[in-house]
Amino acid sequence: MKLIKFFLLLLIVFLLSSTKIFSDENKILVDKISKNLRCLICQGQSVYDSQSEFAISMKLLIKEKLDKGNTEKEIYNFLKNQYGDWIVYDPKFDKKTMLLWGFPLILFIFGGILIFRKVFIY
Repeated sequence: MKLIKFFLLLLIVFLLSSTKIFSDENKILVDKISKNLRCLICQGQSVYDSQSEFAISMKLLIKEKLDKGNTEKEIYNFLKNQYGDWIVYDPKFDKKTMLLWGFPLILFIFGGILIFRKVFIY
């Protein structure tokens, strides 16, 4: 009888601690996703950094979606459908964003050529 009570107690402790672990994982995912989203109210801030009503509601929405079992990709797709691609700080690579991704490389190459010419040719 004592052995059954002991195992029951262990089971209860395990269940209580596992829900805490799952809630911590969801908190980490909410923070990760909200850091990659723009706040539409506070220009230049992420949803994670903002304290506007929009940002708070976005964090709650992300938490609800995670609790329902949605993946990170599904949440991003939902938010892109609702607010457009602009809401995500890290846009995907496609025809529309090719210049966005290639411009830093072009600037780097152009700057390297200028520095090379200034140092070695003149």
